[in-house]
Amino acid sequence: MNPILSFLLWIILTLAGTLVSFFPRSFEIKLGKALGRSLLWIGGSRKRIAKENISLCMPEMTDIERRLLLKENFEHYGILALELLHMFSPIPGHYLAYVRKIASVEGLENWQKANERGKGVLFVSAHLANWEIMAIIAALKGVPVTIITRQIKPAWLDKKITSLRASAGCGSAYKDQRLSAVLKGLHNQKSIGFVLDQYIAPPAGIYVKFFTAQVHTLGVLGLFSKRAQAPIVPVFQTRDEKGIIHVVFEPAINPEEIPEDPKDFTQALSLKVEGWIRKNPAQWLWVHRRFKNAIWENPAPVVKTVNS
Repeated sequence: MNPILSFLLWIILTLAGTLVSFFPRSFEIKLGKALGRSLLWIGGSRKRIAKENISLCMPEMTDIERRLLLKENFEHYGILALELLHMFSPIPGHYLAYVRKIASVEGLENWQKANERGKGVLFVSAHLANWEIMAIIAALKGVPVTIITRQIKPAWLDKKITSLRASAGCGSAYKDQRLSAVLKGLHNQKSIGFVLDQYIAPPAGIYVKFFTAQVHTLGVLGLFSKRAQAPIVPVFQTRDEKGIIHVVFEPAINPEEIPEDPKDFTQALSLKVEGWIRKNPAQWLWVHRRFKNAIWENPAPVVKTVNS
């Protein structure tokens, strides 16, 4: 990034981070929804991607239901944007205090039981609600988690977010370090976090069914689990009407329960993630280009009227 633009970005994010630090949560939720509706009105390529994804993935919905979902989805993005801005607050300790205030953890005993095996733990999650807060609150609750992530540009922004995660006890490893980070982390009895709802190109990505498409999905988690004898704990998160983000640890999947065929297990995980999204579709990342090179069951979007 151009150094001048990078500096301007730093100023904008710092000022915005300072401002949101003083917002009551109820006001933040209302403002976020209004911001999201404004973004929807402006439109652009991301709106088009979200509309297309919803139409293809939810053919059972009426046109009115899809428009309502799109509106609620963009309201979610507005709230999420304000939540992420808290990461740039210059007030010492603000972000971790903010996370403790607005996030709760359920089912932590499922991770504790899996961790007692002494082989480390693999987490599988998705881009629901606020995934950054999910990782931070887990670390604050004593989970030694490292997340597999992408490098962000400019470099100062990546360093800022990485150091903020580290301040809570949450590590970061880049995708090109995936294999070594996972094996080293599990050897040291760490918990390694993956999201399963992103497009992953072959050979790491394999075709499995997700909604109404066959799409490339990370297919190595079962292999990692079996090789390291590490259980897999599914984790999802949802934001309620009051703005509390509930992070839910589900019962572990032990290595001996995992099918030998990586595709069979990846398919089972993909269906689990889809189930989470279907329960709370407004808080998923519909604007993500998840369906690159997808093979659709219904290639043309289906539009139903209210009376159909």
